[in-house]
Amino acid sequence: MQRLLLTIILLLGLVAAAPAALPVAVGGEPLPSLAPMLERVTGAVVNIATSSQRKLRRHPLLDDPFFRWFFEGIPQERQRQSQSLGSGVIVDARKGLVLTNHHVIEEANEIRVTLKDGRSFRARLLGKDPEMDIAVLQIPAEDLTSLPWGDSDKLRVGDFVVAIGSPFGLSQTVTSGIVSALGRSGLGIEGYENFIQTDASINPGNSGGPLVNLRGELVGINTAILAPGGGNVGIGFAIPGNLAREVLRQIVEYGGLKRGVFGVSIQNLSGDLAHALGLERPRGALIAEVRPGSPAEQAGLQVGDVVTHIDDHEIANASDFHARLGLARIGQHIRLRVLRDGQPLMLDATIADPYAGFVPGERIAPMLAGALLGEVVDESRFGQNPGIAVGTVTAGSAAWHGGLREGDVIYEINGHRVTSIEQLTRLLRSTPRIWQIRLRRGERLLTLISR
Repeated sequence: MQRLLLTIILLLGLVAAAPAALPVAVGGEPLPSLAPMLERVTGAVVNIATSSQRKLRRHPLLDDPFFRWFFEGIPQERQRQSQSLGSGVIVDARKGLVLTNHHVIEEANEIRVTLKDGRSFRARLLGKDPEMDIAVLQIPAEDLTSLPWGDSDKLRVGDFVVAIGSPFGLSQTVTSGIVSALGRSGLGIEGYENFIQTDASINPGNSGGPLVNLRGELVGINTAILAPGGGNVGIGFAIPGNLAREVLRQIVEYGGLKRGVFGVSIQNLSGDLAHALGLERPRGALIAEVRPGSPAEQAGLQVGDVVTHIDDHEIANASDFHARLGLARIGQHIRLRVLRDGQPLMLDATIADPYAGFVPGERIAPMLAGALLGEVVDESRFGQNPGIAVGTVTAGSAAWHGGLREGDVIYEINGHRVTSIEQLTRLLRSTPRIWQIRLRRGERLLTLISR
């Protein structure tokens, strides 16, 4: 009897222990695993390390010539060495092209790319687009592995995805999850937002790494997380692969993106609004304003139109429309599919140059060389004020070293109010040296002092 009882206890122990060990196969089939796909993919994921010299802010009194006289011989500027870590993905093995986030390499003096096999290379920055938060690097390496592109437009909520990168400096870390939302915007992270939202863990250092589907195809570039408590709460964001691929193409082909203007304000379609307009579903972008004289007006767009397609791409919402137009270059022709009063229309438009009519700064004064300047009636929280708008500014030019940046609006030069190019030219013809510029940058008024 005791022997029988002992046998029963042993058998029960074996049955209880069985669930702790996973079987190698179920019904003769091996258990699913991401390992085979990852063995093909991870060789294309790289670690990116940058170093930069940052100038420390100096005291405002040092801009005053009287106070600066007392500090002769004392260094007026200090610099601090800073480093950052991020991730990237090889997208062209033959050319050595690496895709990453702009914020990973921003202000970097040196960029080093380390491969999975331990090789390390100093990278060359081919181009960047801060608005999309994309940068393209090139490394002089052979025997590279690149990722194939997937079609991010075909992603659905619920699709499985994998994020790979170097969170906290731990290279080749893999996390998996699903697509939890599409077309996320309004986060204030980038100028053009149309994010893939995922619960695959994205932590500091993952930025710039790939988001791949279960076929091992690149469908997104990991960019940011929502971290209200300072840690990962399972809400991460990636730039759609199709957008990143177009930015890459333009940077490689043209050296960067030359965005134009279209001239509309848009809004999302709610369910009620779509129903009121006679639409079956709330997809597309509603035209809320058409600016006079703009390419949109010339194309025939009207307030109340719903744009459903740009070329062959179906528009999901306002952020999708904004992102697609953000990839359109100056002079590019686009075709719009529009619903007006329930009737479909096809409209053709040409993207305009936002700086048409601007003049090169070197025509006005040597210290403005490298900047495009034009007249504008500036509308901001400071009211409506005529001024001189600053267009593109060539890095390293006289205007750049003088502190001017694209988007600035100049109100005063050398203490004199300027409202037109003619007035500015007359002023600097008699006194070509510029020692003070008063301008608006964003929501701030700034004064630039020339030494």
